[in-house]
Amino acid sequence: MVKLMIIVGIGGFIGTILRFLIARYFVLSFDSVFPWGTFVVNILGSLLIGIVLGFSEKGELMSQELTLFLTVGICGGFTTFSSFTNEGYILLQNKELLRFASYAAFSFFLGLLAVFVGRALTKMI
Repeated sequence: MVKLMIIVGIGGFIGTILRFLIARYFVLSFDSVFPWGTFVVNILGSLLIGIVLGFSEKGELMSQELTLFLTVGICGGFTTFSSFTNEGYILLQNKELLRFASYAAFSFFLGLLAVFVGRALTKMI
């Protein structure tokens, strides 16, 4: 159990650093009220978790440890529900109702679609 916690923790550290860098890039590169950094990270993370789980389900391609490292660790640290909800709250607070609705709907549906696409891609390989 301790080994798995360390594996997931290292993955989470890597995912969190990647999320910070990508979100920071979007904040510095785009002057927008829309939270593009979190949006992109969450959709990309959904695609990655779909790919990893798709490969994991194909059989003995990945060990349990590698699957946990990539999904719970890296993807779990990379994506962020708390930032998503906080940014949604800020949009609502600023009466940006259309941006809020777009952010929430597109985040959910594109995230779900990304998981589907990721899993579908692994079936083609």
